[in-house]
Amino acid sequence: MARINGEEINAENALISDFLAEKGYSPERVAVMINGEILPKDDYSKTAISDSDEVEIVGFVGGG
Repeated sequence: MARINGEEINAENALISDFLAEKGYSPERVAVMINGEILPKDDYSKTAISDSDEVEIVGFVGGG
């Protein structure tokens, strides 16, 4: 299982873009880090989650 935002999740072989869509994230409003490296947005549809990956998804929130 991969660890995504601190939670063990069975998402092996899921593309980042598919995982984000499934969880309701807007790719334009998040940053994704895999194993300590920021993933370029262009790679979301090319990068699959591996069993031992540590993934952090950070959303941007506007406000005043």
